[in-house]
Amino acid sequence: MDQYKEFAKLFGEVLAEKQSECVEKSIPLGISNRHIHLSQKDIDQLFGRGYQLTMLKELSQPGQYACKETVMICGPKGAIEKVRVLGPARSETQVEILSADCFKLGVKAPIHQSGEIEQTPGVTIIGSQGTVILEKGVIVAQRHIHMTPEDAEKFGVKDKQIVSLCLLGIRGGVLENTIVRVNNSFSLECHLDTEEANAMGLSSQSKVYIN
Repeated sequence: MDQYKEFAKLFGEVLAEKQSECVEKSIPLGISNRHIHLSQKDIDQLFGRGYQLTMLKELSQPGQYACKETVMICGPKGAIEKVRVLGPARSETQVEILSADCFKLGVKAPIHQSGEIEQTPGVTIIGSQGTVILEKGVIVAQRHIHMTPEDAEKFGVKDKQIVSLCLLGIRGGVLENTIVRVNNSFSLECHLDTEEANAMGLSSQSKVYIN
């Protein structure tokens, strides 16, 4: 009996240590639906000259926010209404869609990092006051992790490194080809789109781990 108690105590200590390590190494999860980033030139065309986007709510990344404004995006085969605009304005317009949206719109959007819009398809964007014919800028966002240089040191990774994610839960598993993005302006968070999160049974309350 004494040996059993000693074993149970030791097992409990090891388990507590592992749980503490998991909490320390966990990464908050952000889940993104389709959305659009607009240049000021295209904001003027879609909503009127000099128009300023209206903040709906702040997002987890510093300085980023969801706007009250939405637009319609149209491809060769179909359209998607009420696509949320994210602010602030960017130098170039970028549309981030889901893989399934490619079939509805009739476009072949590649899986790219944000900002990599060369050799990507375009769509027509319809706003309340006008239309923009976008020649490029439609992507499916590559899953990624935002972190500061201090976070990168903690996790033992570097900017643009490709890592695998460990996802816990009944539908959990491993997601490979996740890119690390390091910048002083970032807040620690992993970004998956709604298709990826739904496939793994994840929510915004979930935590992920670098495998």
